Amino acid sequence: MRAFDLQAALRPALRGMTGYSPIAPPEEVAARYGIPVERIVKLDANENPYGPSPRAVEAVRALTGANRYPDPDQRAIRTALGARHGIDPDCIVAGAGSDEIIDLLFRAFVSPGDRVVVASPTFGMYAFDGELQGAEVVDVPLRDDWSFDADALVEAASTARLVCIPSPNNPTGNLLPRDLAEAIAATGALLVVDEAYIEFAHAESLASAAADGQSIVVLRTFSKWGGLAGLRIGYGIMPRELARTLMLVKQPYGVNVAAEAAALASLEDVALLDERACTLAGERERMAEALRGLGWLEPAPSEANFTLVRLLRSDGVTVREALRRRGIFVRTFDHARLANHVRISAGRPEDTERLIAALKEIEEEL
Repeated sequence: MRAFDLQAALRPALRGMTGYSPIAPPEEVAARYGIPVERIVKLDANENPYGPSPRAVEAVRALTGANRYPDPDQRAIRTALGARHGIDPDCIVAGAGSDEIIDLLFRAFVSPGDRVVVASPTFGMYAFDGELQGAEVVDVPLRDDWSFDADALVEAASTARLVCIPSPNNPTGNLLPRDLAEAIAATGALLVVDEAYIEFAHAESLASAAADGQSIVVLRTFSKWGGLAGLRIGYGIMPRELARTLMLVKQPYGVNVAAEAAALASLEDVALLDERACTLAGERERMAEALRGLGWLEPAPSEANFTLVRLLRSDGVTVREALRRRGIFVRTFDHARLANHVRISAGRPEDTERLIAALKEIEEEL
């Protein structure tokens, strides 16, 4: 009998794949350092420290019908999102986080050997999905000041299938200029603009341009603004024909009923969630000023709910570990240009105070 050969059967693109590096669960990291979970200051995943809207919490508590499958056509959530953005609901596709929409776009449009353009340092899921599909991932690195290399991006886009850029960018926090977005979309590539952090920015969304038929997909999520990261719900706004195609090829029940109920309730509590987003943006600025005042940290300007901080002393891993020993979690990256950086999410004022106090202690150790 012939034995199954896993490596031979595996698609060539998946052999030797490195995979995506997610954040470890806080309970696991806390246990490793012997710290009670309730003492953790979690500033490593850009989550919303204020949690979901109270209406969202109540909607999940009151949930009925969990024994029934959700609506595969997503009528309620697409209608509500259409009203929020003032666009046709037929231009919207919801998913289990915006990650599902990214995955759908790659599966629908990217074949082995196709080019996918990114601008590093950036969110790792685009390269991850590119690897899954056997694509050639073309990197157009950000400049030293983290701005986009516009000419190089447009040139790379002219031979690409997809161009994937967050705005604000993760982890640098800067925005994609609108004229550059339009220039990329005009090349014939499909521009995927990930607006996961747009609610914390002083910027206009590209959602209307996407719905109006430009070669743009705008990704949005309830994870950050809505505080629903654990329920996994996001969506894409795109030209109607493209949305129709994704609705055809998606798994039928990607958005579970609890996530949908929480998202619909969140859309009834926009004023509160917007106020919290403003609070976090203000705390981001207060935190950046305090970090800069320590003299050995340089926070980059940011339009997201985090700031990327360059360390003038030591390296990212050393500082991350010193903070973890004090119960404060921040993010480092396996990227050569970020070896002496940490990314710190905006938290509550008391979280900032603990962070600054800890960094003062660490400075004396370095």
